[in-house]
Amino acid sequence: MQDNTLVVTGMGAVTPIGIGIDAYWNNLVSGVCGVAPITRFDASDLPVRIAAEVSNFEFKQDISPQLARNMDIFAQYAFAAAQEALQDANLERADRPERIGVVMGTAMDGMGLLAHTQAQLAAGVLNRVGPRLVPMILGNMTAGLLAIAYDFHGPSMTLNTACSSGGDALMTAAMLLRSGEADCMIVVGGESILSPILIASLAAAKALSRRNDAPAQASRPFDKERDGFVIGEGGGAIVLETAKHAARRGVESYATLAGYANTQDGYHITAPDPRGTGAAACMRIALQRAGLNPSDIGYLNAHGTSTPMGDKAETLAIHSVFGANSQSLAVSSTKSATGHMMGAGGITEVIACIKALQTGLLPPTLNYTTPDPDCNLNIVANIARQAHITAAMSNSLGFGGQNSSIIVTRETTNKR
Repeated sequence: MQDNTLVVTGMGAVTPIGIGIDAYWNNLVSGVCGVAPITRFDASDLPVRIAAEVSNFEFKQDISPQLARNMDIFAQYAFAAAQEALQDANLERADRPERIGVVMGTAMDGMGLLAHTQAQLAAGVLNRVGPRLVPMILGNMTAGLLAIAYDFHGPSMTLNTACSSGGDALMTAAMLLRSGEADCMIVVGGESILSPILIASLAAAKALSRRNDAPAQASRPFDKERDGFVIGEGGGAIVLETAKHAARRGVESYATLAGYANTQDGYHITAPDPRGTGAAACMRIALQRAGLNPSDIGYLNAHGTSTPMGDKAETLAIHSVFGANSQSLAVSSTKSATGHMMGAGGITEVIACIKALQTGLLPPTLNYTTPDPDCNLNIVANIARQAHITAAMSNSLGFGGQNSSIIVTRETTNKR
């Protein structure tokens, strides 16, 4: 194994369809949908009243109350996922803490809490703001709290690249590892933007599905009847380390992080390049870095948000990169089940790719009932598909023209 090989040794997930890797994966391949009417607050006056909420989440405070008090819900999701991943990787105590770092990915930090606090002040419910508000809304707080709780002293960074934040966090961790800045990185994503003002803004931008009367059918990536994405929330975490470091610790790995890339459309603040040029370039760079041909990829977890323009542009990008192989390449969007988890989605969708490599099951795209000629892909429709694959790709494409592609491959020392 080459010295620059990077392996995944731990995973964790907090999602709208299950908390913990096993629950998340089992429900994903079983076709469970987490989209339902919003319960977090009264949404009756909003044009969009559905979302994919995390339910039955109880934050296990295996840390001091002082630290726990400084976490907004997005940070709790990310921290809980990281706890699972660290336990999974047998890394709850570090021999060389200065060689272990954290990269956090989040699109909108604690903006929901900030908006809620402002609304309470305006309504007279609150008459003052407490000292913990600023730490709670900061995007980098998860990385800081993990470092404090687990005594990590290596590189600590937080990525905010909209919906590609999770994938870009993985790429940043990989670059830090390959440059010798660290031996092991905990990559986390956390998101929760369930807020009336944020929902109203996205609805005004015509980005959200308005299937309020049929929430479970609202997210329908690549389907001709798609009308926008559904907000999701949650957290995801991956322990990424050099193969040499993993061998020294005596731990097995789930997969190899073989390729990664980031590009910029340079086209529009919210709309994707309609030709898919930037996304195509991103996939090509990831393949080149992995030393793979397009035909080597057996499964693609698409960004697939269920927006009319986004899915069409991504389809064009896939055809541009995979050519004739695009008709045999299995494609699905797990956002049909979890909603759009933004910064957390980039991590949990890579985890879905790793589980597909392990199990030989490809997760489905729910609600795919009416094929769209503009999205002529080999969609894994409605039920999971069995397939033996050796490499998988995950795309994350975000506002501002952000593109991220991650490639994972099978590892000979796979866990379980």
